[in-house]
Amino acid sequence: MSSTTTEASAPQPTPAAGGKGAGSRTKRRGPLGRVALLYREVVAELRKVIWPTRRELLGYTAVVLVFVTFMVTLVAGFDFGFVKFVGALFG
Repeated sequence: MSSTTTEASAPQPTPAAGGKGAGSRTKRRGPLGRVALLYREVVAELRKVIWPTRRELLGYTAVVLVFVTFMVTLVAGFDFGFVKFVGALFG
């Protein structure tokens, strides 16, 4: 019984769209053309964003404010405690 192994050839990787080869698009444009391209790409990306509703935004804002208030209170409490401890220790 003979056993033969076959090697599957992997497909050659192709460069990503933003790789080294993608610069040829922007090299032919002048400075204003590149700015215009950047603006169009930014606008296209912003259209993909799922913007929160007003209710979601208010909820997220409330969560952030509560968390920040808690953390400020916690750090201030530790600071006050350390000041009292160091004052009592070195008094």
